[in-house]
Amino acid sequence: MSFLEQYKTSLYQAIDAIDMDKVRQAIDLFAEARSSGKHIFVCGNGGSASSSSHFACDMVKGASYNKPERFKIMALTDQLPAITAYANDVSYDSVFVEQLRNFAQPGDLFMGISGSGNSPNVLRAIEYANSLGCNTIALTGRDGGQLAPMAKLNIHIDSPHMGRIEDAHMIVCHMIAYSFMEA
Repeated sequence: MSFLEQYKTSLYQAIDAIDMDKVRQAIDLFAEARSSGKHIFVCGNGGSASSSSHFACDMVKGASYNKPERFKIMALTDQLPAITAYANDVSYDSVFVEQLRNFAQPGDLFMGISGSGNSPNVLRAIEYANSLGCNTIALTGRDGGQLAPMAKLNIHIDSPHMGRIEDAHMIVCHMIAYSFMEA
């Protein structure tokens, strides 16, 4: 089997293992946040930062445009000046939690994306979101890391390969977003 065929086969296996019941639960949490006017925050590092930004864009435009109810969602990864200021002056671990301290309120929704489940800045953010009384979702991979048990809802991609984890995370994000665009 060629590398491409092997990658595709392994990706299909990762996608087939997505727990659709948990994705439905996530959709319900997003619907609840939208209908009650709650804010939604999403973040991650590296490829997961890009997925966070992409997902927020899909929810702000595609899932909200011309709709009677709109999503109040913010990718904490998009606040580059705040990220670099906190990383330089405080620590990189604080770049997301300090933004949450400015904006998050009890009942808001937080989603952390981490392929390893061990990104310290995502861990600090979800810890704060939980302490505040936010609903929390994690998208994890590998063994789920420390993030998986910290989330009220964990959607886990059971794969050791970061590329396939990130591919599947984006599919989950599209499932959520497109459920509001097309369903």
